[in-house]
Parts: sequence; structure tokens; C-alpha cells
Amino acid sequence: MESQRCKGARDLLAEDMERFRQVEDAFRNSCINWGYREIKTPTLEYIHLFTAAGTLTPAMLSRVYSFLDWDGWGGERIVLRPDGTIPAARLYSENFSGSKIARLYYVTNVFAFEETGKENREKWQCGVELLGDGNPTSEAEIIGLALEVLNTLGLAKASLKLSHAGVLKALIAELKLNTEEKADLLDEILEGNWQALSKVNGNKKIAAAVSTLMNLKGRSSGFLVNLAAMPGLSRSIVRELEAFAGVTGLLDTLGYKYEIDFTSIKGFEYYTGLCFKIRANNTKVCSGGRYDNLVGLVGGGNVPACGFALYLDELAAQVRPWSRQKAEKTVIVRVDSAGAESVKEAFKLSAALRSAGLIAELDFRGSQLDARWEISVQEKKPGYTVKDKIKNLQKKAADTNEVVNIIGGFGKVG
Repeated sequence: MESQRCKGARDLLAEDMERFRQVEDAFRNSCINWGYREIKTPTLEYIHLFTAAGTLTPAMLSRVYSFLDWDGWGGERIVLRPDGTIPAARLYSENFSGSKIARLYYVTNVFAFEETGKENREKWQCGVELLGDGNPTSEAEIIGLALEVLNTLGLAKASLKLSHAGVLKALIAELKLNTEEKADLLDEILEGNWQALSKVNGNKKIAAAVSTLMNLKGRSSGFLVNLAAMPGLSRSIVRELEAFAGVTGLLDTLGYKYEIDFTSIKGFEYYTGLCFKIRANNTKVCSGGRYDNLVGLVGGGNVPACGFALYLDELAAQVRPWSRQKAEKTVIVRVDSAGAESVKEAFKLSAALRSAGLIAELDFRGSQLDARWEISVQEKKPGYTVKDKIKNLQKKAADTNEVVNIIGGFGKVG
């Protein structure tokens, strides 16, 4: 039968959802432990939230799902949110007074049209926003939080790359381009074409600085200090390099490993300072940075802010499902007879096993879980047979307490 699913949409099966919840739970637990509070924004937003702020490139806006929200003779054009940060900034501007510090997190879906229908048009993100704090400690905090989540998921070897939107924008300002040329150049770079920057005709000193920045890579704050000392750089470029060095110096102190690569970041429309991305197993799983102007652009005040998004779909593909991790704590309770007394005993035993911290699945017609333990419930006494499928051992038990004790004796539980 031909699939009835929409193009670019997908179903999440039981194992997919196990992976999804693992990532979500690891993310949520870390956020709570770091003092962040959960929010949720609407799936629908007015399109002017994204266009008026100038926060999305024309190429990105061409991929949003938008339609007219009809209201009598007029109406507003609305979109399925293509981004999680901009709605969070709107939420902050409408609900937090002044420049109050807010640590917020969310798990949300975002939508982008992909014309072939072979790629997912709906994607999931775990987002963190730290608003109201302009100190370098805030960037260090969100990077530390992101790395902790990945470490919890078993992705401790993830690699961190840093760039800086402020340096880039200061360089573009020095090129003395007209408004149209500047917009075209920025669009090219945002789409990942960094070569466009080096091809611009202009100040030779700036061109030399561009070439140097685009080709050099470093792994310490000292690298940026040396770049700031290059001759011919304007005060604005030096100031941004020094701000970048301030963040990386803090990361050095905290022992975080990173690589500075100015061409490593794509799609940093609303970022004003540090930008970063994290890769795990050669896949981008996180990106973020500082966006000090965004809250003001969506109707709020002058509020410094930074944040990140973890790509839940990409992370879920890399984690080991719970059902496999928890096989040692999983028990299949198999009922050999359909008699009422056997069924009653099976439910009673399953409840006792769950109270002991085990996962218990009742098996009347077949099991769907990987399990170390298998218990058969019989009509006659002793009523239970406990089997350890790893050690290939089995014992008889007369009651539920004895079953739990046998499992604890066969292998470590907990």
C-alpha cells in the first residue's frame, strides 16, 4: 500500500521514542540542575516576528511554512515556527520586565520546507536561552551545560568549534560596501560561502586580515591575542577579537577543549558575538552563541543574551535505546496458564518487581522487550520459576519475596 504520510514527515516508532526520551530526559535533568526553567512557545507565530527583526536570510524565509490567518477582511500572515530562539526572545520581551536574568529551556519542533520531501520538514530541538547576562561567564555556562548533556548521553568525545559574529561583522563594516553589496555579501556568508568575503575588492590591509582570519585556526585564547596585535586592524575589529579572547580565556581556565575556526559557523543571522557548534561522530549536534540585539529587535529592551540548540533528531540516532541498556533490570513475567489464579499471581508479582526497582513486562501472548530475567508463573506450588538468561541458571520460588531475593542473588540489581 502506498504511504499516506505527508512528504517530509515521519513516524516515531517505540525504539525511536525511547531514544527521543533519553535525549529529552538527559537535557531536562541537566537544565533543572543548572537552575533553568522550562517554557513552551506556540507552534504558530506571526511572520513579521521574523521579518521585521531581519533575523532570517531571504533563502531561509523562502523555506518557511506560511499562510494567511483570515480575520474578516484582513488578517495576518503566520508561520509554523522555523526557529526556537526568536519565539523565546519574544516570550522574554513580553513577560520579563527590564533586563532581569532568566535561564530558560524548552523542547520544541521547528519546520522548514524541503522541496524533495526526502528530508525531514519537521525537526526537534532542545533549546537553552540565558537572557539578561552579558558577561563571558554566560557563554562558558551554556557551553558547559551543552557538553554535560552530551557526556550524560555517552558522547564525551564531542568536538567544540568556535567562531565570532562580531569579528565578522566588524570586518564587513571596514570594507565600506553600500547597503545592497553588504546585504548580498552577508547572505552569501550566512549560507556558508565564506569565499565571497575574500573576493571583495577594497582596503588591502583589511583584505589581508580577512585572508588571515579565514585560513588560520587556533586552540587557545593566545591565538586571538596574537591576531588582535596584527597591524592595520581597526579599533572595532580589535575590540571584537579581544572580546572573543575573553571568552576563550575563561574556557581555557575551565579546561574545555576547542578549536577556533572563523569559517566553521553557518547561519548565524542574529548572533552578535561568540558562535559555536559541537559535533559528535562527525555529525553536528549542537550550535549556539551570543545574540545581544535580538530581544530589542522583537519588541523588548536592550538585553544581552546567549543560548544554544541541541538537535534532538541527530542525537537520538546516536544513543543506545533504554530497552537495551536496561535489559539487566528487565523481567519478563510469563504466564503458562490462562487460569484466573495464575493471572492474578502474575499481576501481583509484576507489581512487587516494579516496587523493587525492576522493569516487569507481562507476557500472555509474546514479549517485545530485551530482558535478562524470565519468570514463569505456574498453577501448582512452587508457583514461580526464575531464569537468568545471561548465566543460564534457574531456580524455583514459592512467593514474590523469594523471587526478588533470587534475582538479587543471581546478579547485581540496581
